[in-house]
Order: sequence, then C-alpha cells, then structure tokens
Amino acid sequence: METFTPEAPLSSAASTNGSPAVSSDSPGTATSSSSNAFSATIDGRPSQQHPAPPPSVPAACLACRGKHLKCDGNTPCSRCTSSATECIYVASRRGYKGPRRNAAQNPNKRHASSSPPYSGPTVESCPMMLGHTPVTIPAPSISAFNPAIILPEPSPVSYAPTPALNHAGLYRNSFASPLDPNTMAPPNSLALTTTSSAIPHVQPPVTTLAERCLDAFYHYFHAGHPFVLPKEYFLRLLKEGNTPGLNVVMAAMRYIGSLYLDAGPAKATYLEEAIRHCYLPTTTKDGFLIQALLLIIVGLDGSCEQEKARELLADCERFAIEIDLNKRQFAAMHGHGNPVLEESWRRTWWDLFVCDGMIAGVHRITNFLLFDIQADVGLPCEEQQYLTGRIPPPAYMEDFDDQLFSGEDREFSSFTYRIAAIRNLGRMMRMPQIMYPGDDTISRIEALLTNWRLHLPESKRDDLNKNCQLDEMMFQAHFITHACTIMLHQPLSQLDSSPVQAVNSCAPHRPVPAGDNFNAHTRHTITAACEISKMVTQAVPITQHTHFFTCVVTLSSIVHLSKWALYFIEDEEDLRQQIRLNIGALNKLSKVWKAANTAWGQVKGVAQEIYREKKAHQISPAFWVGFTQEQMISSINADEGIMSEFNSMLTQVTQAP
Repeated sequence: METFTPEAPLSSAASTNGSPAVSSDSPGTATSSSSNAFSATIDGRPSQQHPAPPPSVPAACLACRGKHLKCDGNTPCSRCTSSATECIYVASRRGYKGPRRNAAQNPNKRHASSSPPYSGPTVESCPMMLGHTPVTIPAPSISAFNPAIILPEPSPVSYAPTPALNHAGLYRNSFASPLDPNTMAPPNSLALTTTSSAIPHVQPPVTTLAERCLDAFYHYFHAGHPFVLPKEYFLRLLKEGNTPGLNVVMAAMRYIGSLYLDAGPAKATYLEEAIRHCYLPTTTKDGFLIQALLLIIVGLDGSCEQEKARELLADCERFAIEIDLNKRQFAAMHGHGNPVLEESWRRTWWDLFVCDGMIAGVHRITNFLLFDIQADVGLPCEEQQYLTGRIPPPAYMEDFDDQLFSGEDREFSSFTYRIAAIRNLGRMMRMPQIMYPGDDTISRIEALLTNWRLHLPESKRDDLNKNCQLDEMMFQAHFITHACTIMLHQPLSQLDSSPVQAVNSCAPHRPVPAGDNFNAHTRHTITAACEISKMVTQAVPITQHTHFFTCVVTLSSIVHLSKWALYFIEDEEDLRQQIRLNIGALNKLSKVWKAANTAWGQVKGVAQEIYREKKAHQISPAFWVGFTQEQMISSINADEGIMSEFNSMLTQVTQAP
C-alpha cells in the first residue's frame, strides 16, 4: 500500500469495496484497507459513511529535520540531492516523553511511546552524527552490574541512536562505545549515564592493610615525632625508586601504624619484618636506617618491650655517630639538594636526642648518652614550614642560647623549645645527688626550668598555634618541663610515697618520707602534677600525643594519690577530679599502647585501695571530729561517686572482648 507525499493531492476517496486509492507519484507503500474503509456494517446494517482521514506522511530525513526544513519525502529528497548529502530516514520521535517510570521494574516491556529498534546497516563512527546509522552492540545483562544475578547469555540487539532502557535500568548514551565483551564494562566514563536509583552502589576500591597502616602512621603518630619525610614527599621519592633506604623506613612505618589499627597478628609480623630489614647485610648504614630504628624503638617502648627498645637504642645511637648524623654538614651532603630532605636529617638527629632523653627520664635506667655528644646540627623549622616544603635557612643552638644577649629578636620553632626542655632534663640528670632541701644544685636547676618558662614567646606559652590547633611540639616541651619539676622536687617534698609504691610501670618506686607540713618543694610538685592533668583536657584525641605522655600522666598520678592518701585535705573534691582525668587519659591511651594499659591498672588499683582505707577510717567516730554535718555528707557522697566510677571502669575492662 502506498503513502502520500506532502505535495501529492488526493486523487479520490476510498472506494466502496474498500480497495485503496493510490497516487501514481508516491514513493512509499500503500496504506492498509482497514485503515481507510468505512463501509463496514454494524448488526447487518450499513454504518454511517465518514470521509477517510488524511494519509500518513513519512518523517523528514535527518538532514532536513536537523535544519528544521520541509522535506518532500522522496528517497533521496530534493534537498539532499541538491546538497549532495546522504539522505536517511528514521522513525519520528515526536511526542516521545521518555520511558515510563516503571521501566526499571519491567525493562522488557515495550511502551507505545517507545520507538522500535532500527535495524539498518552499522558503522564504527558515532551513531548520532548526521548521515550515520546506528551501531549494533550486544545488550548488557543484569549480571554485568550485579554479579549476584545470573542471566542467560544475551543475544545481540540493534539499538536505535536514541536512549534505550537496558536490563539493569540504565540509559545507554548515544555516544557509547561497544562494551568490553569480558567485563561488560564501558571503556570510558561517557559510556553510561544512570538514573538516580537504577544502578547499584559501586563500592570504592578496597585499601590493603599495609596502606591503612601507612595512613594511620601519618594521622596519629607523625605529628608527635615529625622526623620522617612528610607523606607527599615520602611517596614521591618512593615512587621514583631511586632511594632504596625508604623501604626500610616503610617497614617501620607499617609497624607503627598497625598499633593504631585492629591489625591482629599483622602487628607482630610487621615488627619482625621491620627489624629484619634494619639488620639485613645489604641494608646501608645511613640516615634512613636511623629513622627506621628510631620508629621501632618508640613503638617497642610503648608496647612494654623496654629491654628490646634499649638494645636497639644503643645500636641506633652508635650508628648515628658513626655516620656523623650529629654534624652540621650531614644534611647538605646527603640531602641531594632537596631542602625538605635536608630538614628531615636535622629532625632525625634532634628527635633521637629527645627520645633518648625521655626514655632516660621516665624509666631512669639509661643515662641519656647523646647529651654528652658534641653536636652542631641546625635547628628544625616550624611544623607548617616542614609540611609545606617552605624550609628557611636553619638556626643553630648557639643562636638560641645567646638570643637574649645578642639583641637579636628572633622567634625559634616549637621543636627548638622541645629540644631546650629536654636539655634541661639532661642537665638535671648530670647534677650530683641532692643531700638536703637547701642544696644549691636545686636552685640552679630550678633557675633553668623557670627561665625556660619566662622567656617563651607569647605564641608559645600554651599548646595551641596561631590557628588554634594543637602544637604537639610545644605540648611535649611543656610536659617535659613539668615532669622535670616533679623529678626535682618530689624527693624533697613531704608527700609520703609509700601508698603508691605499686605504681612502677614506668619507673621504679622512689621512697619519699612523710612530713608534717607542706614545704616549698611540695608546692612545686603538686603544681606541676596539676598542670599535667590540665593538659589532658586539650580538645584533641589523646591518642595523637606521643606515647611518652603515658609516663608523664603516671608521674602526675603518683603525686595526686600520695596527696589523697592523707587523712584530711581541704581541696579533696578537686583532687578527685584530677585523679579522674589521669585515669581517663590512661584508659584512652591503653587502646593503643600496652604500657598505658599497665599504668592504668596500677593507678586505678591504688586509687581503690586508698579509698577503702579512707572508708575504713570513716567508720571511727574520731575521724569526724571537727567536721560539720554538711562536710560529712559531702565527703561521703564524693567518696561514693569516685568509687562508683572506678568500679564502672573496671567492669568495662572485664567485659571487653
């Protein structure tokens, strides 16, 4: 049957017998008789005759449609003939409003508004380019996007150059290239466009445990001991592959990072691997080896492997001196012209110096060997300068010591004040034994500690930097100074230490006799202990501090408990709050460091024992002589509160998996 072109006039109406009227110049096919016949009968009687509707007109070709011009319907049409353009007809999309909303639920159902698939010849070029025909590609199965669904092997389907809904509810972009036959995945990101709910959630790439350990190292640990290269620079050098020593450091970093994760047996594996890398015959004795050993030493010390840590520390110190890490020229000779790497070498020496001092101070077994080693290494810069690579020319320790007399108005880095604090500890450890409270040695050391505080710049007087973020280097510098104060004055104070002799996780018990009145040494000791407890309140995760904070908090707790063991003190409620802070801090640190867990158990146990003794004394009527009724009730309620809190923490530990 034929159709009519827009220009062809109707020759006649349909005949009474239903045969079609045909135009002689129509290039199309004739219409069906059923569409134009109106002579059918209804219930045996002739129906009312109506004129036939206008015959259908073929869609304009792609060239005319794209230019919004009238097409004569010929093949080829006159316009394409005159312009020598390939003339192609496709089904009209007029009135098409896209797939029904339930298309994703019933993707195999064809709707009246959907265009039938085009089955013309295929080409390799883009199907929507003018004059091109659609591309035939195999239809993807649901299993390509959801491996849990298994479907039969799909058969090739001819897609029209318009969006069509596939089995997974996805619209195929007309610019899509054929899918990979193995993975059924598009070769580029333009191949698929999705509706908001049709495609399943795509999981991000799964990181390995080693990668997560590296991330944990930089997130939790690096700020407390910032001598390894910043992450960006470290990964860049590692990728270049020209620095084999980085592999030794990487093994140690994985071990440290595993301490902050639920790594299971991998912790022991990473530790063994890190130590093995350090002592391989092929491992070069260089700055990277010192960095790796130092990381392992800190990790072992925090994991109650103090004897092994001391063995590695002795090797690390010997290697560092053998390679001249303590010399000024080392950074320039081994920095390869990279200012960040040069800064890393300077920081490696000074962090080894600080760690040697802290291990000697809190454990009181080693003697701070590096304090007596001559060193002229440049001082580290500020942390932000190091992380961003904007390294200024280094200052030196003589500049720091002479700044007051030279008249040079210069502010030194927080790392430098940390070094100065640990030097004061070394000087205190080198002083002769104090025989009596008025010894001049005490005055000289106290002058060092007081001068350190007095000459701090305004920006270094607390633990926050100019952006109100924690300055970990100043945090450590302050708690080192507070610890030095306790170590200096506690032996001469009048706080009986016998009730806390069980707290020996960090250092052996030091007996201190009791006294009748609080003297000046007692005041210094108590003030320093309270300042340490106040540092616990910093609004940062406590696990981001160096693990050496564990022993400093334990030292503070010994002072608080010694004071609380007295039968009567005026500020008992405030003292209880200090003890709560310290126990809570040790509890948090114990999630990472085994040494903190040991200290937490000891401090909490002593607190409970002191409470029981005080409770027993309260039974005696003589204990309440001088108390008002209000004071008695307040004291009993406070005691009940702190004991309840201790028991609650104990229950949490026993119930933990």
